[in-house]
Amino acid sequence: MLSKIKRFFNAAPAVNDLPAANSPTLADVTEPVEVAAPVSEPVPEIDVGLVDSYMSGWLRNDTGELIEGFAITEADTLLDIGCGDGGYAGFSARQGAAIILADVDAEKIELARQHVEASGAKSVQALVTDANPLPLPDAHVTRVVAMEVLEHVDDPAQFMAELVRVAAPGALFLLTVPDELIETIQTHIAPPVYFEKPNHIRIFKRGELAQLALDAGLTIERTTQYGFYNSVWWSLYWACENQTLSPPWHPLIENWRQTWSTLLSLPQGKQIKQALDAAMPKSQVLIARKPL
Repeated sequence: MLSKIKRFFNAAPAVNDLPAANSPTLADVTEPVEVAAPVSEPVPEIDVGLVDSYMSGWLRNDTGELIEGFAITEADTLLDIGCGDGGYAGFSARQGAAIILADVDAEKIELARQHVEASGAKSVQALVTDANPLPLPDAHVTRVVAMEVLEHVDDPAQFMAELVRVAAPGALFLLTVPDELIETIQTHIAPPVYFEKPNHIRIFKRGELAQLALDAGLTIERTTQYGFYNSVWWSLYWACENQTLSPPWHPLIENWRQTWSTLLSLPQGKQIKQALDAAMPKSQVLIARKPL
């Protein structure tokens, strides 16, 4: 069980091992999603999670936005701190940016480096670091991505100060943390190691991420939330003993995937998804900028 739990913290089933940028699963899904496979032929997990993320504003190949409001261009140098095995960094690389990968896990960094180099990045730099301090000069990067990282660090204020130091004036920040509600639910169902170092050592209450950014000297440009689908996915996951983070899926998870696929195919699917994302999101999202 312990090894399964450890894998959890570096996994994101909706975005790791992303398909190519021209994958049909990234088609415009602003209209209700048509699920091609019948119930007897479940949609693959990557399709369900990826379509759900796209409907939440992620992975916009047409605009080069990692999420709406966070565009990446070939002129950018992007730092992905806590990058894991590089799922999101691969999207950023396909926009032609220079990518700096940073994580405490050397094995994950190597996987991320290979993935990003194959995705068309202008250049790739891989750093094994805890960001205390970051081995980068001042004002070096134009984009900073820190997704599902701050809940792991001992001193979020010091961590943010270091990210701000290496960011150039005008740089954009994309910060996400697990939502307070789903984390509180996890206190009742997840194994104790979930909330033990080096895993989640704090729960960010709603509004605390924004205050952390303001205290670091950033200006806030957008806040949002997403991921009801993943909130339920991970909550069910703990009940599925011996379930790995790849198929074949336990029937419980498979049934949830089919249910969500069916919902997204219905005329009111998008409206219901948006309401549930607001009520019980997996993550809080903040886009901020370092002043000029």
